[in-house]
Amino acid sequence: MKLLFSLFFISFSVVILAQKEEHTLTVKVTSIETQKGVIEIALYKDPQKFAKVGQTYRIVRIKPEGNTIVHDFKNLEEGKYAVCLFHDENNNKTCDKNFFGIPTEAYAFSNNIRPKFSVPTFDECSTKLDKNKTLTIKMVY
Repeated sequence: MKLLFSLFFISFSVVILAQKEEHTLTVKVTSIETQKGVIEIALYKDPQKFAKVGQTYRIVRIKPEGNTIVHDFKNLEEGKYAVCLFHDENNNKTCDKNFFGIPTEAYAFSNNIRPKFSVPTFDECSTKLDKNKTLTIKMVY
């Protein structure tokens, strides 16, 4: 009986220790100028997929009600993450661009990176998540 209890206890302890710790990344978007459409927040974990449409790790679309929105990405493993977002004012599920490929809808990146001529890199926008964290990102119109 003692042996059976000991084996159970050891097995249970190994399972508990093997579980990865999970964290929450809170994204706070500020400076929203209009309540039209939705704000799309895309979370990326893979540098090779960063800012590529349809290759997000997680994604959420939120109707703005005021000049700030907040969203919690929960149950994230420790690692590096980056965020890009845009204000889909016409709700067509795409970041509209002009003839030159420049966005005509407001957009932003984590770390408040402001690209000049191209999409910033994952490394420029990423943050290490090893505990619960809040990113505040200012929308650019």
